[in-house]
Amino acid sequence: MALSQWRGKPVILFYEDRHSTTLNASLKDALFNRGREMGLLQAAWVVAVANLESFNFFPARDIALSHVRGEEKKWGVPILVDLEGVLGDAPWKLPKKTSSVMLLSADGRIVYSHSGRLDEEDMDVFFGHLSTLLGVNMTGAPRDAHP
Repeated sequence: MALSQWRGKPVILFYEDRHSTTLNASLKDALFNRGREMGLLQAAWVVAVANLESFNFFPARDIALSHVRGEEKKWGVPILVDLEGVLGDAPWKLPKKTSSVMLLSADGRIVYSHSGRLDEEDMDVFFGHLSTLLGVNMTGAPRDAHP
């Protein structure tokens, strides 16, 4: 699957290894809650990419892929699989051992990129850029976690 298939709407991309899936849980919760409360869940694509490079051997690969498919069904978000660490190489050059968050415009241009845990200030910057792309102010919405 190519990321270009999600053009036409902004794309919120999470690139994470297996140890980093909860690192930016507060951003994921805030994103879901604000999107739901504002009726914007369909306004942008949310795409996750699982870095499974360390599992690219038999039988670990099949077990990891099965786990990813289960998570995809659980969360209702497409999860692409990076078995070779491609997003860690040029031109992306994302760190392979953390959570990276990218915001792409509807035409595929990178608007925002952050690797590691986002603090409140980072989240405000992220939501500011997302607000600009969507034409809706998402910066002042509540941050509480979804049930």
